[in-house]
Amino acid sequence: SRQPAKTLWYDRPRYVYLEFCVEDSTDVKVVIEDQRLVFSCKNADGAEFYNEINLYARVNSKDSREKRSDRSITCFMRKWNEKVAWPRITKENIKPAWLSVDFDNWRDWEGDEEVERAMVEQYAEV
Repeated sequence: SRQPAKTLWYDRPRYVYLEFCVEDSTDVKVVIEDQRLVFSCKNADGAEFYNEINLYARVNSKDSREKRSDRSITCFMRKWNEKVAWPRITKENIKPAWLSVDFDNWRDWEGDEEVERAMVEQYAEV
């Protein structure tokens, strides 16, 4: 029996970020398409997680990647139209119970591009 992972998301000028909160994940699979993301994994107890998100707008799947840590799996997807704010991450205007905005990382965009570039470079080195 699969269940959706608790998911946080936030918006940046060039990328949108999704964090799937699963500790000690194994068998992580992330498929990023132009308008859709599919995520699955297991946790230490063998529970299966599965999330499918039809994205609000198009992303560049070639310039999108994920990074796994002990606590979560973070995906960042390059927006097709940069500097266009996403009011939500889902195409449908309904918020699933498992999805929340990551307010800690949600900031105004003013002068934010340097910060974002540094974050992406940091991820890319991993």
